[in-house]
Amino acid sequence: MSVVATNKYAKFNYFLLETYEAGIVLSGSEIKSIRKNGMTLNESFILVSPNKVVLKNSFIKPYQTPNGFSLKADRDRNLLLHQNEILKIKQAVDKKGLTVVPVKAYFKGNLLKLEIALAKGKKLFDKKDDKKERDIARMEERNVFRMGV
Repeated sequence: MSVVATNKYAKFNYFLLETYEAGIVLSGSEIKSIRKNGMTLNESFILVSPNKVVLKNSFIKPYQTPNGFSLKADRDRNLLLHQNEILKIKQAVDKKGLTVVPVKAYFKGNLLKLEIALAKGKKLFDKKDDKKERDIARMEERNVFRMGV
């Protein structure tokens, strides 16, 4: 499994509750571009309707073809999930007030998969606590490294 793109802000801005693995509907030139590390998920989001899930605002760098044909870089892309997963996600979004965020894109064999998560937004104090814990862990790691050298 090779990770192609990650959403750095997903874990910082949200509590990730439940994850799903979804396929993405792409064209051949988009896959070629993604293999050359031409995908970002940082500002992307997911819309859920009763029968489909759509990835919006993800950027895939256009692949340069000899004939000059290229698709729009930030077009909407359908995600492939089972119908029962779509219904479960839709119910969680409607009833519990959760949101769906893309976490990472990776190749599983020859197929591109997208890990999406049901998430609950963090408040400012939650973000500060996470940052404080990360800083403490970093300082402890530095001290252990200095002691070992």
